[in-house]
Amino acid sequence: MKYKFLIHTDGGARGNPGPAAAGFTLEGGIIGKKNGGEYLGEVTNNEAEYQAVILALKKLKHLIGSEKAKDSRVEIHVDSELLERQLNGEYKVKDKNIQGLFLEVWNLKTDFGEVVFKHIFREKNIEADRIANQILDKETNKLAL
Repeated sequence: MKYKFLIHTDGGARGNPGPAAAGFTLEGGIIGKKNGGEYLGEVTNNEAEYQAVILALKKLKHLIGSEKAKDSRVEIHVDSELLERQLNGEYKVKDKNIQGLFLEVWNLKTDFGEVVFKHIFREKNIEADRIANQILDKETNKLAL
């Protein structure tokens, strides 16, 4: 693969379900380092984790275009062992709310040459976690006013 990218994602909900947000970082030679995230409304923690991956893959494809995406290896670091094992085919996806998100990630994967999911410990995912929490803090403070 000509291009290599590293993505860190994190999603979190306060309550399960509850107000939730997703955050991500993208790194790679032709894009440098980019961050992003989104408030998700009321969803579960697992749904937020999946949404973070979806947002990151969509953003990366938008930044580099379809042609470069096909010639890219993308390594995605997640602190959700469940998500990593589901996306690597080790666990079945039984939750109906997750099944649609799983399929969306699976379809997005086909836009890239190679996509690899790796589980990392929370301590190694500080930046994506910080982004998700900042978004969540901002939105929940708005709701409290």
